[in-house]
Amino acid sequence: MTEELYLADDTVTTFRATVERVLSDPNRVVLDRTQFYPTGGGQPHDTGTLRVADGDAGGDGDADGDPADRRWRVVDVQKRDTIYHTLEPAAGAGDAVDLPDPGTPVVGEIDAARRRVHSRYHTAQHLLSALLLNEFVAQTTGNQLYDDHAHLDAAYERFDDGDLARIEARLNELVADERPVTSYTMDREAAEATLDTDRTRIDLLPDSIAELRIVEIGAAGGTAIDGDEEPYDRTACAGTHVGNTAEIGEIVVTGRETKGGDEERVRFALAEHVDDGE
Repeated sequence: MTEELYLADDTVTTFRATVERVLSDPNRVVLDRTQFYPTGGGQPHDTGTLRVADGDAGGDGDADGDPADRRWRVVDVQKRDTIYHTLEPAAGAGDAVDLPDPGTPVVGEIDAARRRVHSRYHTAQHLLSALLLNEFVAQTTGNQLYDDHAHLDAAYERFDDGDLARIEARLNELVADERPVTSYTMDREAAEATLDTDRTRIDLLPDSIAELRIVEIGAAGGTAIDGDEEPYDRTACAGTHVGNTAEIGEIVVTGRETKGGDEERVRFALAEHVDDGE
């Protein structure tokens, strides 16, 4: 099973690994360890590059000096029994994909801009989920993030324009609060016995997951949680996040729609992704 390095530190965008398996149709590789985030939890996969490591064990080498046939574009990452990285030729390498052999040491480089925007949107989604639960008693039922917008589905009859304005204002207050975002691992049995499952959503995870990664959004002012003070949000989540809510930037609630029954969809975007005329 591939070691998921992003669970321990999702700020790292360059890493070394070894090719364990090679598959074709489509052209994929399995690595012994990876920082590439696979599609899941409403968050799209990372993209980037993979290249054969140089002979210097103390460094990652010079990517610009590597010939094209020693580099590949990582265009899709999926987690099944393990994590599969789909590769395409690097620019200038032609159409053929000459995959690295098993045992080849490689260097992976994440598209840092794509990772960063997904982390901002994912942290914003955590804030929105907690806000809707705290102030509207509306449980999140689903969410999906993209490169320039996102939406969240919640168990609620209908949000009106006043609700949306209130939600947007509160979200940006939470961003401005500079709340720290941290994560840690926890045994599932202990988590189920001690944490609020309505908030952590542990019940939605497969029974096979015995150790959970818990993401917390803490107190205002960038300080750690002290004593018995509860964090603003505490959720079992494997996604990537920023380290402080201030890094999200301004959030705009762009609309809503009814999803049938007692379910509403709230659409939102980072301010830089909203057209001036919208």
